[in-house]
Amino acid sequence: MIRTLDIWWNGRLVGQLTQNQHGELGFAYAQAWLDDEDAQPLSASLPKRAESFTRRECRPFFGGLLPEESQRDAAAQALGVSRANDFALLDRLGGDVAGALQLLPPGENPARLASEQPPIPLDDAGLIRVLDALPRRPLLAGEDGLRLSLAGAQSKLPVVLVDGAVALPAPGQPTTHILKPPISRLKATTENEAFVMRLAAAIGLDVAPVEARIIEGRTFLLIKRYDRAFGPGGMVRRIHQEDFCQALGVPTETKYASEGGPTFKDGFALLRRIAARPAVDVLKLLDAVIFNVIAGNADAHGKNFSILYDAKGPRLAPLYDLLATLAYPDLSLKFAMKIGKRATLAELDAKSWAAFAADAGLGLPLIRRRIKEISQSVIARTGDVAAGLARPGFDQTAIESFAEMMCARAERCALTSLKRGDDSPLFSRHSG
Repeated sequence: MIRTLDIWWNGRLVGQLTQNQHGELGFAYAQAWLDDEDAQPLSASLPKRAESFTRRECRPFFGGLLPEESQRDAAAQALGVSRANDFALLDRLGGDVAGALQLLPPGENPARLASEQPPIPLDDAGLIRVLDALPRRPLLAGEDGLRLSLAGAQSKLPVVLVDGAVALPAPGQPTTHILKPPISRLKATTENEAFVMRLAAAIGLDVAPVEARIIEGRTFLLIKRYDRAFGPGGMVRRIHQEDFCQALGVPTETKYASEGGPTFKDGFALLRRIAARPAVDVLKLLDAVIFNVIAGNADAHGKNFSILYDAKGPRLAPLYDLLATLAYPDLSLKFAMKIGKRATLAELDAKSWAAFAADAGLGLPLIRRRIKEISQSVIARTGDVAAGLARPGFDQTAIESFAEMMCARAERCALTSLKRGDDSPLFSRHSG
């Protein structure tokens, strides 16, 4: 018996995802989609063709729509399905995913919001209930009317806002924001991510808008979705996107470069191949790399960079999931993607940037100039960003610590960028 899911892109049928009696996935484009010259492929790794795609070819994209690691385990347990069964998870979670797609059972057209089924804002008690439920029921998997999915290993939930209040979406409604509770085993991750994301935006990087909130002593983040277009009268339209792993055909479980996942060389080559304005996006990715080094974010892997397919053409999506991982001694110091040949922040030196320049296909003088400029911008804006997060209930000591760390690292980075052939390490855990 072959099971199927219809793949819809903003109300148009793209094709079908199938699972045969042996559990093997397959994907085929609908003929009408193939015949439409303006219809885009689902992924850079799934070009339009009449021939069906095998499991090996299509699983990196479709599996990449699902939660990862412990989030996947808990969601599968809540749904009563195998964690290894991508099809079963997509069947139950695929109503609202990253990008423009909806995965629905055959015969079920994309739901149109009816006036009698508006989203219902959560009061304080309802929001606390959601925050309490997410650790054991990621994405509220299995709750009536909710079929929501997001990639990643951190707890999160797609939601909508109604007059500023968090609400669970009505069936079929595009979600507009992502709610992220703090990581329980790490201190002040809400403050950390809010600070780093806002600092990136303050120095001019393209970053998903983020707001830190607190309710009854519980902190959480609200991130505005960049894969949604907001029109008049509250109209919301899904915009397609895919992360670097999906675009390069890399399964989620090998997202780290050391395990065979994307490298920065791969990322720069991908942008040069598919971006509408590759020169612009290559420089944006360069700035992201430099900022992550200054921020102490060692966990920038292939699923933390994405391509957005909007009216401007394929382009590097706004940055997201920016966290100063160096602030937590229990987290790995190893780069998710090496810079030059260096695997840790402590090893990074001037020669590393020269090797990185060769990998990125960029001139070393340009990279040195951007290191200096970004470092100076970080130093200039850190205080204001930290002050902007000061409010009752947030860990102000932690915020000040993140700010001090960032300034110290940026100062060292700016000094090193002026030197030539300096072999001293740029950063260690004790350099800020």
